[in-house]
Amino acid sequence: MNIITKKIDMGSHVIEVETGKLAKQADGAAVVRMNDTMLLATVCAKTEVGEHVDFMPLTVEYQEKYAAMGRFPGGFFKREARPSEHEILIARLVDRALRPLFPDNFHAEVQVVITLISGDNKTMPDQLAALAAASALAVSDIPFNGPVSEVRVSYLNGEYVINTPMEDIDNADLDLIVAATEENIMMVEGEMKEVSEDIMLGALKAAHEAIKIQCRTIAELTVETGKTVKREYCHEVNDEELRTRLHDAVYQKCYDFAKQGIANKHMREEGFAAIKQEFIDANYTEETLTEDVQFMIDRYYHDTEKEAMRDMVLNERTRLDGRQLDEIRPIWCEVSYLPSVHGSAIFTRGETQSLSTCTLGTKLDEQTIDGAVISGSRRFILHYNFPSFATGEVKASRSTSRREIGHGHLAWRALKGMLPSETECPYTIRLVSDILESNGSSSMATVCAGTLALMDAGVKIKKPVAGIAMGLISKGDKWAVLSDILGDEDHLGDMDFKVTGTRDGITACQMDIKVDGLSYEVLAKALEQARQGRLHIMEKMQETIAEPREDYKSFVPRIVQIQIPKDFIGAVIGKGGEVIQKIQAETNTIINIEEQGELGIVDIASPDKDSIEAAVKWIKEICTVPEVGQVYDAKVTGIVEFGAFLEFLPGKEGLMHISEYDWARTDTLEGKINLGDIIQVKIINIDEKTGKLKLSRKALLPKPEGYVEEAPRQRREGDRGPRREGDRAPRRDNDRGPRRSSDDNRRR
Repeated sequence: MNIITKKIDMGSHVIEVETGKLAKQADGAAVVRMNDTMLLATVCAKTEVGEHVDFMPLTVEYQEKYAAMGRFPGGFFKREARPSEHEILIARLVDRALRPLFPDNFHAEVQVVITLISGDNKTMPDQLAALAAASALAVSDIPFNGPVSEVRVSYLNGEYVINTPMEDIDNADLDLIVAATEENIMMVEGEMKEVSEDIMLGALKAAHEAIKIQCRTIAELTVETGKTVKREYCHEVNDEELRTRLHDAVYQKCYDFAKQGIANKHMREEGFAAIKQEFIDANYTEETLTEDVQFMIDRYYHDTEKEAMRDMVLNERTRLDGRQLDEIRPIWCEVSYLPSVHGSAIFTRGETQSLSTCTLGTKLDEQTIDGAVISGSRRFILHYNFPSFATGEVKASRSTSRREIGHGHLAWRALKGMLPSETECPYTIRLVSDILESNGSSSMATVCAGTLALMDAGVKIKKPVAGIAMGLISKGDKWAVLSDILGDEDHLGDMDFKVTGTRDGITACQMDIKVDGLSYEVLAKALEQARQGRLHIMEKMQETIAEPREDYKSFVPRIVQIQIPKDFIGAVIGKGGEVIQKIQAETNTIINIEEQGELGIVDIASPDKDSIEAAVKWIKEICTVPEVGQVYDAKVTGIVEFGAFLEFLPGKEGLMHISEYDWARTDTLEGKINLGDIIQVKIINIDEKTGKLKLSRKALLPKPEGYVEEAPRQRREGDRGPRREGDRAPRRDNDRGPRRSSDDNRRR
């Protein structure tokens, strides 16, 4: 074996890249290690290409093996299956870093597979995934304009940290994944805690400097493995005469049509399609227009249309729909459109529309996260749906797409930092954004509609959040930053930069750059223009609803949160859940209990206020510690010859001796009380050793005038007669208040 290992010294940590040991039948394979986290990346490419393929069929898969963390997968089958959302999101990050760097005319199907084979609790694997994939490509013969790499950058305690330890990520004010070549930044995604544009730019610069070190090492790896010469390929058949003839015939027509500034998307599409059809009708008959010719015409016309539209924007400083470069499309919003949901909003910007709903649930509705590296629960969920009718298309409805998962995650990151704490809002919150129309930046429409739906539901968010998508067109020394881009401008442009935030700073961003040599000056311009656009959009939103509603809607389940001593959790739950199930059934509530330190946090939910109050009273009574002198209305649960047993609190009983029934001598309780009667009693004694409670009715009655205390009765053999079955109620677990039991180890 020819094993080659390279070490990358990043200052605070060392990364190792190894090739030649594993997966040697793949076109390229590499193992990347940081601490005890190891990723295996492989890449394979087909040598043949199907007919009429003019795109890059790239597939990136990322999988975390549970064995890597010493864990078993959940579920019935106990094996890794379809990728989780977490794995899909990491695969998307790598895909976006790699895809722009394959040659434009290389159309062979390529598959990149990245696998977590060892993990630790200090290192997040996502910050190493693109490095592993790029290393595998570097030691293959697949054409690739790399090297490229990726790092995590955080802004922590006023400093930029590269590849932040896992335990520090949540404490950082900024958490970004940045991918770049040695010359250019390619991709950015992450979240922030209302940071400024200057801090954002500083993070990009710090990340790029670290990535340059990794790219140099990858380049050295290519040389040492002898893979500097890549495979030959020919994936396009071109007709240069046709290309030139078509360009000359349609370029100016496309330019002039684009200059008209037609706002309607379908009218623009029809107009450009008519220009192409006019060229075909003038030059071809049904017999001469072969399938190969039609394929080349489509490709050349697309390139010419794109060139004309880009030139028009740069020369005329106006947009396809007639807007100025920094102009936002018309916005209208509406809340409470849906009468029976907890919160709803419509956000429409131009030809992009989101109908978003907010649903409030209990702790039981939280999403369970059971990944190999990340596990736990999530109380805020955001789902984004993009049906085909949103673009006027007919497509089969299948499972949630990777794009839908990625867009929803970006909106989730944008909003989650503005949610109230669990103490302030004990609800589980689900936002769903259904995109009903789309012509650019539906993920940012989701952020805006989500903010409105949360406020309509009465969720006391800290600040409203708005989002905007920025674009860039550049050619030579000319460049134009576009605010609120159309779908066409995203497709023809050099940058898609989505930014979300409050009035005070950025909360999330996502950027894909498709051009070399993008300067920080241009990025700074884009960020400032985005800030201005974001503030404009927010003003329009707040004209519809300025702040969260004072209260939840009448049909929203109310949740009251109380705290109880940890020692009483077992008493509230009861054996096998018997007590808590009884409380829920009789009060029509949903109750959830969690242990936090020395407390039990109890969430009680019901649409009815009286039901909640009844459940709260019940639970508090269970958790009450009886004291001498307290007075209760107690229920008779057992009558015996020498007295009666009474339940004065749920699960708590005491004995009222027959002598404590009345000041007058009482020889029998028969005929005086019955099972189920309610008697007011007072606790007059608690045995220090046994915890038994002594109750008295007599102590609450006025003492008769001239009353003389009787001498204590003399106990004689047989006074009580033989004990009979049922003479005394069976002793209950809670006769003396909460007691330690073997299964819950609770104590009073």
